[in-house]
Amino acid sequence: MWDGIVQVFNIISEYVLWVNMLLGLVLVFVERKNPGTLWAWLLLMFFVPVLGFLLYLYFGQDLRKTKMFKNKQADDMVQIAEIQKQHIDKEGAELADPCFARYADTPRMLLSSSQAVISTNNYVDLFTDGEDKFASLLADLRQAQEYIYIQYYIFRGDELGNAVMEILCRKAQEGLDVRLLTDGMGSLGEKKAFFQRLREAGGKVTVFYPPLVPYINFRINFRNHRKLVIIDGKVGYVGGFNVGDEYVGKGKHSLGYWRDTHLRIQGGAVDDMEMRFLLDWNYASSSKIRRDKFYGRDRSEEEYIPCVRRYPGAHPKFSNVVMQIVSSGPDSQWQNIRNGYLKLITEAERYIYIETPYLVLDEVLLDNLRIAAMSGIDVRIIIPDKPDHPMLDGANMSYVGDLLEAGARCYQYRNGFIHSKCIVVDDVLCSVGTANMDIRSFKLDFEVNAFMYHPEMAEELAKVFHQDLKLSDEITKEQYKRRSLWMRIKEAVMRLVSPLL
Repeated sequence: MWDGIVQVFNIISEYVLWVNMLLGLVLVFVERKNPGTLWAWLLLMFFVPVLGFLLYLYFGQDLRKTKMFKNKQADDMVQIAEIQKQHIDKEGAELADPCFARYADTPRMLLSSSQAVISTNNYVDLFTDGEDKFASLLADLRQAQEYIYIQYYIFRGDELGNAVMEILCRKAQEGLDVRLLTDGMGSLGEKKAFFQRLREAGGKVTVFYPPLVPYINFRINFRNHRKLVIIDGKVGYVGGFNVGDEYVGKGKHSLGYWRDTHLRIQGGAVDDMEMRFLLDWNYASSSKIRRDKFYGRDRSEEEYIPCVRRYPGAHPKFSNVVMQIVSSGPDSQWQNIRNGYLKLITEAERYIYIETPYLVLDEVLLDNLRIAAMSGIDVRIIIPDKPDHPMLDGANMSYVGDLLEAGARCYQYRNGFIHSKCIVVDDVLCSVGTANMDIRSFKLDFEVNAFMYHPEMAEELAKVFHQDLKLSDEITKEQYKRRSLWMRIKEAVMRLVSPLL
C-alpha cells in the first residue's frame, strides 16, 4: 500500500516538475526585459512550485498588461496627439524661457516620452496641511458653475467624505456636470449607498477596475492612484491627499497628524489635468465625455486668476510657474515619472531633497542617488517613522542602509505620518504629485505628477523640507548598525521581494 502511495506521489511530483518548467519558460519570455523581477519570480516558483506561478498571475506585472492596455494606449495617444498640435507653435518659445537655460533637456525629455505639454501661465497654491487643503477645495467646489471632475484613489464615506459629497450632490441638482471617479481597491468597502446619493442627484460615479465580488478585489495591480480635481476648467488640484478623515488627522484610520503635499493650480496646466481625467474616465466608464465639449477653449488671461483667497497656514501664491503634468502607468511605453525623478537627480549640482512614504528603489535610481552623495551633493531623504503598512519599514530601511554608506542623509518623520511625494533640486527643479519613490508607483499603478521649473516654488518646497527636518530624527550609520534582529530579518525579506511589489 505504501509503495503504491509513494509511486503515485513520485508521478505527481514529476508532472509538477515538468509543469513548473513550462511555466518558468513562459515567465522568461514574459519578463525578459526585467532580469531582476524575472529571477525573483523564478526563485518563488522554484521554492513554491505551481503555486508560485499562480501568485504571479495574481500579483504579476506583464502577463496581462499588454492585452489589457493595448487599445487604451492607442486611444490615449490619438487624443494626446491633438493636444500637442495646439501647443506646437509655443514649444520653442517656452523652452527658450530663462528658467530653462540650464535644464531645458528635462522638460524636453518629458514632452518627448509622455507628451507632457509645457505651460508657463500657471498660478499655484501650495498646501502641506489637510485642513487647509480641504478648506480650499470645499470653497472652490461651492463656487463651481459648469462642471466638477473629481478623482481620488480613496474616497471615504466619513465626516470629510460626506462634506465633499454634500456639495457634489447639491451642484449636480443645480444642473452641473458632476463626475466622480474612484478606485476599486482604494475605496473598497465603502457602502454603495454613499455613492448612490450622487447618482440620484444627477451626478455620475464610476469605479476604476471595480471588485467582481463585493468587498473583495482580486486585482492587486494596475490601480488608479491619481488624485485630481478639475473645476470649470479653471482650477485644478493634484497631490497626495485622498478624501477621508485620516487626511485631516481624525477618524478610525488616523495615524496622527497627516503631513502631505498638494497643489491648487490655475492656468494652462489645468487643461492637461482635465485631459488626464477625461482619458481615465472614458476608459473606466460607459458614459463617455466628448473631448470637443470643453477642451482647448480660448480663455482670457483673467479667467486663469480668480480672486485670491488665503487660508490659515497656506503658503504664498506663486505666479508664472512653468509646469508639465506628467502621467505614467502600466499602459505607458516609458516609466515617465520615474524617468523624470531620475532626470532631476542627475541634474543636481548642490542638493537633492526627497520626501516619500515608501522608498523602494530600482538599481538605477539607487546608484544615481549614491553617486550624487559620493560626489558631494547634499542628498537628504525623509521617510515615515512608522509605516502605514506592516513590513514596509523593512523595505524602506533596506535602501536607507545603502544610501547611508554612500554619504546620503536619511530621516524619519516623527510628527505623525508623512505621505508627501516631493522632490526638490537646486532651488530650481521640483515635482509634487501622487507617485511614491517606489517600484509600484513607477510600473504598476496609474500616477500623475506636476513637474515644475520655478525658483520661487522650489525654494518654498525646500523651506518646507527643512521645517520637516526639525520634526524628524536623523538615522545615523551607528544607529542603523544597531538595528534589531527583527528589523534585519524584515529588511532581508522585503529587499528580496521588492521587485515583486
